[in-house]
Amino acid sequence: MTIDIRHASHPEAARAYDTEALRRHYLVQDLFRPGALSLTYSHHERFVIGGAMPAGEPIALPAPKPLGTASFLERRELGIFNVGGPGRVSVGSRTYDLARRDALYAGLGAGDVSFASADPADPAKFYLLSTPAHAAHETVVVPLSKAKTMALGEQTTGNRRTIHQMIHPAVCQTCQLVMGMTMLEEGNLWNTMPTHVHDRRSEVYLYFDLAEDARVVHLMGEPTQTRHLVVADGEAVISPNWSIHSGVGTRAYSFIWGMGGDNIDYTDMDMVAMEELR
Repeated sequence: MTIDIRHASHPEAARAYDTEALRRHYLVQDLFRPGALSLTYSHHERFVIGGAMPAGEPIALPAPKPLGTASFLERRELGIFNVGGPGRVSVGSRTYDLARRDALYAGLGAGDVSFASADPADPAKFYLLSTPAHAAHETVVVPLSKAKTMALGEQTTGNRRTIHQMIHPAVCQTCQLVMGMTMLEEGNLWNTMPTHVHDRRSEVYLYFDLAEDARVVHLMGEPTQTRHLVVADGEAVISPNWSIHSGVGTRAYSFIWGMGGDNIDYTDMDMVAMEELR
């Protein structure tokens, strides 16, 4: 297991970051490596962002030192999305099957967690996002078919997409973690434009379903001080509460969004007018 530590950043500091510094602070790479577990601990909302790709033996989820606990779920909740081949997640004494694009929510105190692929030749890729928790809620599988869906956007603006709310109050109970998946239709490139900020929550985006030679230009920063990151398949972006989070791809793509903070109201957004962007 590897773990990287990312400290919280002030927006005034981010204004001075060059490309290398922006990527070092906000871009999470190498999440999916065969037979490995990769974790990043962010001081923005104390997210733990991770990827597990079991290629043979199951991979256990330990409690790294930055958590200060004896087990990972001792004081946390966890969202898991499978973006690879069929896999299994063990939580406590139970095992759950996850097909591609299925999700699982594991609550505080649910027990030890481990990951396995159903077929090592077609390994699962488990994306993990965790936040601190104050109460125990039921561990539950959320197949893509059980998500609450919203179709948004227009072909004329290049942003026809379907939002699948999966770890969400309309589907299952959590403390503060809210997660879902957005899939753009073929021929559409934009997400979350016009854009917004939400000062009460931070967010993490995982981009996937990208061809090897495709990229997403992720827009971030204060509305009047925008910056960008060029993101490849299987890479994630940490989006602080003061930052916009929007993107445009070289072709259609999907992404998993996850939020933590003061509330779990998906509609709690402060919209940014197009004329305000710089």
